[in-house]
Amino acid sequence: MTPLTNSEPLSEARRKAIFLALVQAQDQMIAVSQSRKLMVERFNVAESEVRQIEREGMENQWPPPD
Repeated sequence: MTPLTNSEPLSEARRKAIFLALVQAQDQMIAVSQSRKLMVERFNVAESEVRQIEREGMENQWPPPD
């Protein structure tokens, strides 16, 4: 499946959901590169977007879920 090439930016809530899923995958001992690929498939976004979300989440210290 080809990732969406939507010109609209993802909402903050969606970016946080992707970041959370990425962190959870990595917590399950899935390699970083593989976890990124999983997010591309799961959320239908480009890998570059996943990388940007990863950086944004770390920079903003997005907390894990309660």
